[in-house]
Amino acid sequence: MFARKIRVEYDDKEQRRPCPLKWLDSFSMRSFTNASVFDDTLPITDGEMEIGTSVPLDKLREAMEDWFHRKSYLPKNSKLFVKEI
Repeated sequence: MFARKIRVEYDDKEQRRPCPLKWLDSFSMRSFTNASVFDDTLPITDGEMEIGTSVPLDKLREAMEDWFHRKSYLPKNSKLFVKEI
């Protein structure tokens, strides 16, 4: 089910940092995101997740970035970077 590993980072003062596990875990809880397409996400550690083959990376990045901004985890002008590893 979780066949893909991804790296999730954000920019912080022109440096990329791994997203804390707390952020990733918060996003992965469906009761918060309410989007079933992201049910196949499993936070592993800071900056790393495993995801299912049906999870679209571009939509995942957009949804996570939006969620992190709304939770005030991510500074206003910061961007999120998601890549398969």
